Amino acid sequence: MPDSGHPVSRLGRFARGVRVLDLSWFLPGPLASLLLADMGAEVIKIEPPGGDPMRGLGPRDAAGGGAFHAAVNAGKGVLRMDLKRAEDHAAFLSLVAGADVLIEGFRPGVMARLGADWPALRGVNPRLVYCSINGYGAAGPLAQAAGHDNNYLANAGVMHRNGAEAPVFLDPPVADGTGALFAALAILGALLGRHSDGQGCHIDLALADAAMPLQLFAIAGHGATGEVPVRGGTYLNGGAAYYNTYRCADGRHVTLGAIEPKFWRAFCHAAGRPDWATRQEEALPQAALIADVQALIGTMTRDEAVARFGPADCCLSPVLDLGEAVASPHHQARRLVRRAADGALQALFPAWIDGVPPPTRPPLRDAAAEATAPPLGATE
Repeated sequence: MPDSGHPVSRLGRFARGVRVLDLSWFLPGPLASLLLADMGAEVIKIEPPGGDPMRGLGPRDAAGGGAFHAAVNAGKGVLRMDLKRAEDHAAFLSLVAGADVLIEGFRPGVMARLGADWPALRGVNPRLVYCSINGYGAAGPLAQAAGHDNNYLANAGVMHRNGAEAPVFLDPPVADGTGALFAALAILGALLGRHSDGQGCHIDLALADAAMPLQLFAIAGHGATGEVPVRGGTYLNGGAAYYNTYRCADGRHVTLGAIEPKFWRAFCHAAGRPDWATRQEEALPQAALIADVQALIGTMTRDEAVARFGPADCCLSPVLDLGEAVASPHHQARRLVRRAADGALQALFPAWIDGVPPPTRPPLRDAAAEATAPPLGATE
């Protein structure tokens, strides 16, 4: 059902009055500006005459447009500009003069060739917070290298230790999503810091770097011992019986996260195997114990396993597919995945503010198709 309306969330006041120019394509930059739009910022997405290439990816929505592009740009105004044309470049600089934030996602050097890099735009607007999001950062041996999420996870040492038989990457893209979150966080921090000195700044954010803070435990351990985590060698990557995924008799799966001893004891009690409780500290990988637990779980369907272990409060969950997850009682109650008025199913800002969930987003507003619309960026 479409969103039926809720009291206005205070979320939309967090960045109200902030104007963002987003020149980025695909996911990381647009996701960062989407989060800012959720918090009330006015986002003007500037696309080349042919549009963001994301428009051509993924399934089509009811209007025939790209569903992925519409999802990550909902609530934004879109302008088509060719910054190589003098007229468009002049119009762009006029927008920069009144903007608070600019986000770009090109390889280092591209914005300089367009006369739109940080040194050039700082002269137009010294209060501008300029955020560059790219694969490997503005400087370094890989600065000009192409890449995608799997490349960044490989570069960051994440893929090496994950996966059952060979290195794996994840869906959703971890580095892209984390980079967007760090970008939004850095931008908000820069805007807060601007209150003290009135000056903007240049944020240089590499997606390959964004995965590193997520590994602070692994990095701290490596620094302390010199050891390198290996596949199946830690409790987080399949080495432990108490933190693992098990196949059920119906081919579905459950996952167990009984890290704390009290949860592991509760699982062992519900399993009818109290003798397992003392085996939690066995050396990793716990191949024998994993096999024992698998043998038990493998006799049950997924729903039978959930029915048996759920009441034990031992951190055992069914592995849901996306359709099951969206329809689950938890996500239905939290109301953070809802249909907007245009029918689009949206994953909303994942927080309630003062007891109110976030509103659904309006569709993107493509100025190229709205000749009668007022100019984008005009204040009310």
